[in-house]
Amino acid sequence: MNFSKNRWWLTLAICFCFLQAFAQYSIRQQDAIPLHGEWSFALDPANMGIPGKWYLEKPAQNGRFDKVTVPHCFSADKKYEFYTGTVWYRKSFNWKPASAKRIILHFDAAYYKTEVWLNEKKVGSHEGGYTPFSFDVTDFLKDGNNLLAVSVNNDTWQPGSIPGSKDDNEVNNPFMGWMNYGGLIRPVYLTVEPEVYSENIKIEALPDLEKGTATLKTQLRIRNASAKAISPKTGISVNFDQKEIPLKWRTKAATIQSGQTGIIESETSLTAAQVKLWNLDDPNLYHLKAFANGDTIASNFGIRKVEIKNVQLLLNGKPLKLAGGNRVVDYPKLGSLEPDWLIEKDFKLMKEAGMEFHRLTHYTPSEHFYDLADKYGMLIISEAGNWQLTPRQMDSDTIRKNFRQQFREMAERDWNHPSIIAYSVGNEYMSLHEAGKRWTKDMIAYARELDASRLYTFATMFLNSLPKNPQDEASQYVDFVSTNTYGNHAKALDHIHALYPEKPILISEWGVRADNGSDDQPGLRTFSEHDFGQAEVNQAKHVSDIAGEIRKRPYVIGASWWTYNDYQSRYHGTNPNGYRPWGIVRPDRTLRPAYYTYQKEMSPVVIEKTRYTTGDQGEHELTLKVTARSDFPSYALSGYTLQTMGKTIRIPDLSPGESKEISIPVRGFEKAITIEVFKPTGFKTTEATFELK
Repeated sequence: MNFSKNRWWLTLAICFCFLQAFAQYSIRQQDAIPLHGEWSFALDPANMGIPGKWYLEKPAQNGRFDKVTVPHCFSADKKYEFYTGTVWYRKSFNWKPASAKRIILHFDAAYYKTEVWLNEKKVGSHEGGYTPFSFDVTDFLKDGNNLLAVSVNNDTWQPGSIPGSKDDNEVNNPFMGWMNYGGLIRPVYLTVEPEVYSENIKIEALPDLEKGTATLKTQLRIRNASAKAISPKTGISVNFDQKEIPLKWRTKAATIQSGQTGIIESETSLTAAQVKLWNLDDPNLYHLKAFANGDTIASNFGIRKVEIKNVQLLLNGKPLKLAGGNRVVDYPKLGSLEPDWLIEKDFKLMKEAGMEFHRLTHYTPSEHFYDLADKYGMLIISEAGNWQLTPRQMDSDTIRKNFRQQFREMAERDWNHPSIIAYSVGNEYMSLHEAGKRWTKDMIAYARELDASRLYTFATMFLNSLPKNPQDEASQYVDFVSTNTYGNHAKALDHIHALYPEKPILISEWGVRADNGSDDQPGLRTFSEHDFGQAEVNQAKHVSDIAGEIRKRPYVIGASWWTYNDYQSRYHGTNPNGYRPWGIVRPDRTLRPAYYTYQKEMSPVVIEKTRYTTGDQGEHELTLKVTARSDFPSYALSGYTLQTMGKTIRIPDLSPGESKEISIPVRGFEKAITIEVFKPTGFKTTEATFELK
């Protein structure tokens, strides 16, 4: 969501030394006051910070704090990279309070357990490492210098945290599959609000595909921090292509009591002329602003319909099958920090590899990735942190409450993103157990109460060969089956389809390592250049082999490679250098051979040389056949172009399985020609070189 607030305080922002950090990390609230830049920092291995009152203005050991730059991932800092436990951050800033205003302190994410003090008073606490949270700190601020103190604990290798360790007494299970990167890993900032202000807005745009019209519904959440009940005056405007669309809204009035939060619902209709659907290659975005008592909140949204029908995934009534990839938030020297340049680099590489439909990973990344997916087209399943929870854990009231909180924070941040078409309620938990069935049924029911507009699934690892009856496994409750399959793909997929013939299948994980190691054989060994070289060749071959099996099975709607990138871990099977080499890109994002193979195999376009002719006067012509794949990946193509020798040639619109010939004049002295195919959004989808003879 984009928020627009009063600007009286802008001169205060000059006092904050945030310019360099601010340029690297997007903040959705346009008028936010970032608290980026230099903070004081200290480790607290013995948990002495609270009894020692490290939140005081002058604690006993104040001189022993280091200086760090927030956002900060202490696990990626050489001085602290092996540390797990509690740390402290302290930040001083100037403030001049204003009457009839509320000041909100925001954390876009802090890993994992966070406690906050302002001016020596406890503000609150939060559990969860990847979702946003905030506190009203109006009554804690003072005129002049203010001290913000934050303790963060990243020890999620304890039963009870989400994600966290398992309680089954198995070797290595205290460790998650990825690093517990700790710290204030995303932006920290303040916003200034009126006493009656908009907290959030939910937008649902429901198209009528037959009529071409749409219904637009909003739920505006308003906080009344004033001393009396109010009936807020509201208004809404919608812009498309920088032009306002005239609309008549039907709004349900509501009275909100003092100190309470209320929901104002509105609804309107869009004519066929006002509707431009959002889809993969034509991602049309609208911009909505809502006003409540003079306060403004805004968000982009898209109009699109996602449904499952006849064992197919339909986007706006048209079937599509797409490849994807699992992105782990991990980068050398950054850990789990996600500056904008890294998100944009990863997005481009994934998009051009043909990774269009996927889980990003087992937790929600920075929202900037979803903004790019909205703008340039990408389908995403967002997942909250149930990673291999045991039956005892899934029946725990504490863990269930913790998961619901984290899922709500994720959904309420992301529910206006058209790129998010589904939510997952977990990964590789014991879905054959009664506790796993209860979890799946209960959590999907809870999630639908928050957002009924999305599809729901979870990633299972137990369907590949085990159950004989569909009611024996929790996938009976999902809209489509997501399976993590690492071998015997043909047999596994056929088995799953026999169990659930009415449900399409997403291969939510598949892949092989780019070395000769195995996750079943702990990686306390060395690898030669030959190991990596030959294994990388084998990894690329695996892409082609399994793509061939997927194409034989029309009920497979997607295949998401594990993983897009290598990542650090302390899980068994990790290499001596600390990395798990599953990626089609290396830790620094250099490309492996599998990247190019994936790009070729997962492009929806196939280009082939039909003929090459020469004329008496030196005229030469290359004729190509351009085909929209009919098997996998597959969807209707519109607006694609060929580029070669400085020329751009539009490809005619193609339905899946349809082909067209395109003739290209070439110079007589050329020995070969390279053809690149681009999406209408500007991303390259494939390329090929043809000899001219």
